[in-house]
Amino acid sequence: MHSFSPPSRRSFGLRLLSGDTPGHPVASFLMAVLVFVLAFAPLLFAGTRAVATAARVAIFVVLAASYDLLLGYTGIVSFAHTLFFGLGAYGVAIALAGSGPSWSALFVGSAAGIGFAALLGIGIALLSLRVRAIFFSMITLAVASVGQVLASQLHDITGGEDGLTFSVPPLLSPSFHPFTEPVLGVRIDGRLNTYYLIFVVSLVLFLLLLRLVNSPFGRVLRAIRENEFRAEALGYRVVVYRSLASAIAAAMAAIAGTLMALLLRYNGPATTLSFSIMIDILLMVVIGGMGTLYGPAIGAALMVLAQYYLEPALQFLAELTAPFPLLSAVFQPDRWLLWLGFLFMLVVMYFPAGIVGSLRARGLYSQTR
Repeated sequence: MHSFSPPSRRSFGLRLLSGDTPGHPVASFLMAVLVFVLAFAPLLFAGTRAVATAARVAIFVVLAASYDLLLGYTGIVSFAHTLFFGLGAYGVAIALAGSGPSWSALFVGSAAGIGFAALLGIGIALLSLRVRAIFFSMITLAVASVGQVLASQLHDITGGEDGLTFSVPPLLSPSFHPFTEPVLGVRIDGRLNTYYLIFVVSLVLFLLLLRLVNSPFGRVLRAIRENEFRAEALGYRVVVYRSLASAIAAAMAAIAGTLMALLLRYNGPATTLSFSIMIDILLMVVIGGMGTLYGPAIGAALMVLAQYYLEPALQFLAELTAPFPLLSAVFQPDRWLLWLGFLFMLVVMYFPAGIVGSLRARGLYSQTR
């Protein structure tokens, strides 16, 4: 008779990660730190700014990872990802602004935004049948621009350039205070509930994406990326797989948009539809490493932290080097974008395949020596 033995922690962790680990000790350490900090951010940091930044990191992890499903795994270069992001956010904003802060309005608005984003993702994917390479990318850019113009012009529906401000269900509202005293030094309120809703949903979506790219479906996507004609010759319907990948990525981006809307309790064209956000997503994926999922997660954390804390860090260095005018001028905080570009150049030079991609390659090289 065979005795039953429970699975080890390591095997459970591997199953949770779908057998796909970061592939290098440094990458594993960075991911462990990221998950730990996001899980305990309200306990680790005082004030709302740091917790709001952590929530943005979690949202952009999903957004960048979903874009990696298109770019890194399927080989689709699309500039319409922020359109899906905005559709999810506008779905929530329009529903809550029009029907009031109820859970039913939240669910209906989220479902409408996510569903419409998935259908639009399929429609855009079908364009790749007739238009390829840079021409397809330009069409997606045009579609995203049309979406931004419509959001600005349809004032009665979207609020125009001013956007929509709305209230959220009481459980997520900042005025929600179930306890008069802090618990373990943390004040339990609607902001905390919103943060952990964002964290849990983001973690679940990331694990689902990991499971997806390590399934037979994900292996077919990689085959299409490498040689779509060979994949077609092997009997795989390339258009079906591309359409499904686009729909899934669009739905994930729309969910990230709903989370962003809940975090801000506001949405406007500049908040979720801006082309600068698309550039940020692309940089997150490239810096972290395309086709890894872990890379975009690390890239998202680095980009969001740089956007929020690089300028104050330069301000500190400028004050510290005040006795040396030339050195102090180099660290002027209004030059933070220049420093961000310099850091990006360093990453490209020393990590040509992205942080996780290059670390994985080095790990494989050291194993074969």
